[in-house]
Amino acid sequence: MSRTVVPALTGALALAAAAALMPLGSPAAAAADTIIIGGQPAAVAESPWVVALSSRDRFGGTRAGQFCGAVAVAPTKVLTAAHCLSGAVLGGDVGQVRDLRVIAGRDQLRGSGGQEIPVRDAWVNPEYDRGTNAGDFAVLTLATALPESSVIAMAREGDVAYAAGTDAVVYGWGDTTGSGTYASALRSTRVRLLPDSECARAYPGGQEGTYDASAMLCAGDPGGGHDACQGDSGGPLVARGRLVGLVSWGSGCGRADSPGVYTRISAAIGWAAGRI
Repeated sequence: MSRTVVPALTGALALAAAAALMPLGSPAAAAADTIIIGGQPAAVAESPWVVALSSRDRFGGTRAGQFCGAVAVAPTKVLTAAHCLSGAVLGGDVGQVRDLRVIAGRDQLRGSGGQEIPVRDAWVNPEYDRGTNAGDFAVLTLATALPESSVIAMAREGDVAYAAGTDAVVYGWGDTTGSGTYASALRSTRVRLLPDSECARAYPGGQEGTYDASAMLCAGDPGGGHDACQGDSGGPLVARGRLVGLVSWGSGCGRADSPGVYTRISAAIGWAAGRI
């Protein structure tokens, strides 16, 4: 399943969003806009590159319009998941979302402080494959620059941060339980990067998606209980102080035998072709 919020919408837009975000292979929707599974509060002051995507016009004001996570990698460049900007999620083309913003520097979505910066341009990876989930990557250009101190370095091809067994941290405003427990403050949880062979065994192909080591990496807790979930899509996975992945998809949340799958940043750098 994708890990994007299903908002409290009405009419045709609500039906479209619910259908798009139905957990693949599951008979009923379980998406919710809550927080990281098995995590703890995280301070934006210590991770200022973690930002939220927001549109009150499309998703209402309950959680300041938050529907996905994202991460700042340059003062005017933010990365997120391609599926977050799909018509099924937004109810139309991303260019038609008049109030698409990035919320930065704020722990509580409806709190004070921080900035709400308009998105000037959105580029969605044309190689994104909705069937396998490969290429789940997009670049947003901000109308106003963030401080240099609010960006994180990206781990490039060959970086030791990608090594299996490396401890990592995933951040988001998503589901804390996998069953729709709502919250509005940033959270994080520790996971471990897993060998590609283990990821491929977990997702050999089917309704959930297909693991592709050239475009993805996976991470989890061998005992289960720590993972990203609905509402966390597009958020950062960080290892050794560098960005290694973006929350993309998985089967359920926090299952020992179903690790979370992330867009591999080293591959995304290539897809972006100078856009970052």
